[in-house]
Formats: sequence, C-alpha cells, structure tokens
Amino acid sequence: MTQPALVLLANDPPPVPEPDLIARVRAGDRLAARALYDAHVGRVLRLAHRITGDAHLAREVTQDAFVKALSRLDQFRGDSAFSTWLHRITVTVALNAMKKVKRQRGREAPIEDAEVLSGEGEGGVDPVVRERLHRAIDALPEIYRTTLIMHELEGYSHIEIAEALGVAVGTCKSRLFIARAQLRAALRDLEGEIHG
Repeated sequence: MTQPALVLLANDPPPVPEPDLIARVRAGDRLAARALYDAHVGRVLRLAHRITGDAHLAREVTQDAFVKALSRLDQFRGDSAFSTWLHRITVTVALNAMKKVKRQRGREAPIEDAEVLSGEGEGGVDPVVRERLHRAIDALPEIYRTTLIMHELEGYSHIEIAEALGVAVGTCKSRLFIARAQLRAALRDLEGEIHG
C-alpha cells in the first residue's frame, strides 16, 4: 500500500519555476495561469483587504488585479519579481476602487478586522483599543495609510513598497515616519491602557 503512494510522488512533475510559468501563460497555457494565480492569490487578497478594509471589495480588487496582470503580462519585463509587479497592480486597483467607493458613498469605508481573511487574531488586545487603532489607521491620509498597512501589517520592505507604489525608497520611509507620528498623536491618550 505504501509503494503506490511513493510511486505517485515520484511521478509528480517538479514545481515549475516562475519564469517558465510566466512564459507558458504568455503562450496561452490556462493551467499555468491557474498555477500563477494559486501561487499569489493569498497575499494579493490580504493586501487588497488591508487597503480597502472591505472583504467583498477586496475580492473584487483581487479579481480585477489578476485580470489586469494576466492581460498585460507582455508588459512584465522581469526587472523585479513578478510578485512585486503584481502587488503594484493590486495597490493601484485597490486605491482606484476606494476612490470609486468614496465617490459613491461620499465617505471612505472603515478598515475592518482582517481576521476574517487571514485567520490571524490580535491576541489579548482590548476590543476598545483595537477599534480605536482601526479608526485611527482609517483616518490617516491615503498615502500614509497604504504605506503603513503594507509595512506594518503585511510585512513589505521599504524597497518593495517603493516599487509597488512607484515612489523612491526615501519617500516610502518618510511616509511611514509621518504615519507612525500621526497614529501616536491620535492614540496618545491610550498609552496608559496599552502599557499599564
């Protein structure tokens, strides 16, 4: 009984390197497109949700970002990682979607807990403090909020954020510094509750 499983594993094709997958997608291979999608959809969806704050809108952004990326794959030069290029498209699509929602609703949607999508909890953080933090992040100007979310919540490096947003690394660092300062100021009265 064990041998057939070993035989099946031995007959599985090795994983296809991403540049080869991209070449196959460009040649019209739908299975390669699906493999590329499967490899990146989780992080793209999390990024879209963090930026938009809305699970439904994040799914739409994710779909639109992949459609846009796959239809423009000929424009991917390979100067950076495919994921960096895809995340830049995702950020652009998400920000445009937020602007559209803002125009339609007359206000921005608040950032919701990302626990629904990521499965991550915020441990023992007081729900009141967590809500204040989310409101404070939501109140940040868009350029600072996006940079903060990408760096602090999604773990992107300054270089990755700069590439994704099309700005200099120094601009990215400056935006993050300002975002943190504005958050500190907005949450100054909670300092005793958090540390005490």
